[in-house]
Amino acid sequence: MDRTCFIGASAPGACGEDMRLANNDMDCAKGGPRPLRIGIARCLLGDAVRYDGSGKLDRYLRDVLGTFVEFVPVCPEVECGMGTPREAVRLVGDLETPRLVGRKTGEDWTRRMREWGEARLAELEREDLCGYVFKARSPSSGMARVKVYPEGGGQPRYDGVGMWARMVMERFPLLPFEDEGRLNDMGIRENFVTRIFVMRRWRDLLAAGLTTGRLVDFHTRHKMLILAHNQAAYREMGRLVAQAADMDPEALACEYLTLLSRALSRRATVKSHTNVLMHAAGYFRRQLSADERAELSELIETYRRGLVPRIAPLTLLNHYVRKYDESYLGGQIYLHPHPVELRLLFHA
Repeated sequence: MDRTCFIGASAPGACGEDMRLANNDMDCAKGGPRPLRIGIARCLLGDAVRYDGSGKLDRYLRDVLGTFVEFVPVCPEVECGMGTPREAVRLVGDLETPRLVGRKTGEDWTRRMREWGEARLAELEREDLCGYVFKARSPSSGMARVKVYPEGGGQPRYDGVGMWARMVMERFPLLPFEDEGRLNDMGIRENFVTRIFVMRRWRDLLAAGLTTGRLVDFHTRHKMLILAHNQAAYREMGRLVAQAADMDPEALACEYLTLLSRALSRRATVKSHTNVLMHAAGYFRRQLSADERAELSELIETYRRGLVPRIAPLTLLNHYVRKYDESYLGGQIYLHPHPVELRLLFHA
């Protein structure tokens, strides 16, 4: 049974199961009793913990995303006993189980890293993490594309995983993970941020107590978001929710979160967003005038053609939600998936 399903489930002070609008979610994440916590490579916050005594500040993470999340910084190399500055290390040996050794001296840090890592993972289980940002290509903290050198010398492979990153991803396989390099891609950035806010809401659901009614409400509010990412997964999740009353709550939670993570791991496309936007527009076919319907349809089509960002049709839809008090759409996370200040909906 994956620990990710129930980590933090017993923590007190949930934002509330009746939280309907994203702004309420954001208030909870920014200053409420259940902050949105993200594990992060400590150097990305600017701390001078790298092998050469420098940091690797990522201003978007610290100054923009950091306004809405609480970071849990980790530097595995420093925390397992290496000094700063220090000898650089690299991965050597088998791709799946490499050793972590000094570049010049060959000093082997593998055992110390693993022993420290097991204790640190136990601490992270109590942090109620909703995601993790790794340091790209680091031999300890790289989630992908890390150099692994063969024993005895030779050319490295470039498809390894950092030792600490592998431990984290194996312990918490359903958490959203990214590295700061990949987050420079706006699509990947938006997908990651969307997923961490979904994970926060999932944690709040478990903290309130998983019931059939609460799961149905959660699933309903996330319907359009999931459809934009993976229609097949949404149908499978719907069948699971229909059986919820007859299932063990722990098994239900783990199966649902597994499907949810799989669905949101697939990046939504312009085509799938367009389909969801048109579906949302259909809720106003009786209220809108012919001109208003035409304007909304034209704006969605303009988005489909890549001429305006998604925030444009979403803004108009949200206007009609308020104007006509459309409660079902008003509860859809899709219309407000994350804080507008993160500017993740402004790219065409």
